[in-house]
Amino acid sequence: MEKHAWDEIDQYRGSLVKGQWPTIPELFEMAVDRYKNNTCFSVFEPDKKILTYQQAYEKIMRGAGYLASKGIKKGDRVLLNGKNSPDWAIAYFSILFAGAVIVPIDNQMHADRCMKLSEFAKVKFAICDFDVLEKMKNIGGEWYSSLLGTAMLKGKDDNYVKFSEVEGPRLESKVEVSENDYAAILFTSGTTGNEKGAILTHKSITSNVYQAANEIKYLTDKEVFYALLPLHHSYCCTTVLLESVKFGAECLFGHGIIVSRMIADMKMGKVTVFMGIPLLYNKVIAGIMKQVKAKGAFTYGLVKTLMAINGWCKQHFGKSPFKGFFNKKIVSQVGLDHSKLLICGAGPLSPVVFKQYQQLGLDFLQGYGLTEASPVVTLNPPEHFKVESIGHPLAFIDMIIADKDADGVGEIRIKGPNNCLGYLDDEENTKALFDENGYLRTGDLGYMDSENYVYLKGRKKNIIVTEGGKNVFPEEIEDMFQLYSQVEQILIRGFQMKKDVPSESIEAVIFPSPDYMKEKGLSKDAMKAEIEEIIKEVNKNLVGYKKIEKLTIVDEPMEMTTTKKIKRATVK
Repeated sequence: MEKHAWDEIDQYRGSLVKGQWPTIPELFEMAVDRYKNNTCFSVFEPDKKILTYQQAYEKIMRGAGYLASKGIKKGDRVLLNGKNSPDWAIAYFSILFAGAVIVPIDNQMHADRCMKLSEFAKVKFAICDFDVLEKMKNIGGEWYSSLLGTAMLKGKDDNYVKFSEVEGPRLESKVEVSENDYAAILFTSGTTGNEKGAILTHKSITSNVYQAANEIKYLTDKEVFYALLPLHHSYCCTTVLLESVKFGAECLFGHGIIVSRMIADMKMGKVTVFMGIPLLYNKVIAGIMKQVKAKGAFTYGLVKTLMAINGWCKQHFGKSPFKGFFNKKIVSQVGLDHSKLLICGAGPLSPVVFKQYQQLGLDFLQGYGLTEASPVVTLNPPEHFKVESIGHPLAFIDMIIADKDADGVGEIRIKGPNNCLGYLDDEENTKALFDENGYLRTGDLGYMDSENYVYLKGRKKNIIVTEGGKNVFPEEIEDMFQLYSQVEQILIRGFQMKKDVPSESIEAVIFPSPDYMKEKGLSKDAMKAEIEEIIKEVNKNLVGYKKIEKLTIVDEPMEMTTTKKIKRATVK
């Protein structure tokens, strides 16, 4: 009989776990029961500091008790705004153990906008880094004055209580909530710039933790997960922080996307599960191959040949004959030699890049998801991966491809326990989010093969319609630029070439890489000439109606979300 990740809940059902899926506090209590002496949270500052599950639990209960003493009751909403740290995680769980609802907001967001979203969400308490609290206090306003209290995450200032060091009575037992109660209100970063507050229940989030865990059952409580991407985003929060708790494993906190710091953390922390975004993986593989190239043509040719053989063996036999060699000579240089699993999400990764990691003998898990689905929808398992695909739908997810065109491409729609309830106080957008049969409209276009593997084409709202009536997906063309180090950012969009013809031609908006220009000593004109050559090269691999006909070079980087997607609506 096949074992499933969620089978472990059965031993707690009816006692610790009251519903079909555990609440987030129940998930943590299960980990404490089984792994209380395991390392739970860790960070290098610069020496390693750790908290075991039991120690973390004590801090969480003290934090929950503090919130209760300030008047926070079941269902109240609490703002959490800070950089990744064990303190952030302690606050996250404390809020939920107190029966409250977490409102995590991007630490990079302007304080005024943070306050407006918090006011909209009816937040009653704020736990933030020192600089955020100071900015909000200086702005002031009716909402800030109405708060039951504030507490500080990172920073030193006697004017604020440090949340991880609060004193006073601990909560003796968690405030009971059900799996169907609100757990979090997540404001989608949105490439359109219009944030909406997705309502996620405890069931939405924990079911997704188990859905994803079922694809990686070979992981154990000995893993070290690395929380590098911002934790206010559902991607890192679910697949790193909460997934590590489900396994009773260690969660090591990073300090933002600074490659040198990241590599140092990974080497010292012996990270086994690393999660990133396409931009990061592109930079890492480019750095690896650059070092190999520097050793000369013979070495480069030999390594490429061994990679090709290794990749072929891995795909067809599940074995990597040269993994030991690559680990010792190449992979260890970037701290990936302890890696059991690399995970990529928050955007499509070029199949070429995906293939290179597989050729190095690294298990690479490509996925797809969205905040409204808590967030993981599909995963491409290492034991049966398809390079071009984003994987198959997770267990309990009913996926359909709606309104298919002649090629079988249509909108991806899903039903599952991980779906959000809708958007906070936004009836119009909530209604638009679900179709008449209750399927969540993802807004993404794709198709499925005979094995139910999904292939992503692009965003429905981004489609470019050419003069011949052909549909062009900008993301497909953008992906072709991922391996060119001259290009820091690229946005493909339509433009009207003929005023009297209501159709679009293809334009590339590019921000050139400042590092590349500096390294090569290039002028702006020389850099533009190189990019024009790249476009000619890319155009050779595109059918006629997809060819880029206009190039716009921008002097400043385009505004991005925290998962490094360009905010299309802000590009002039």
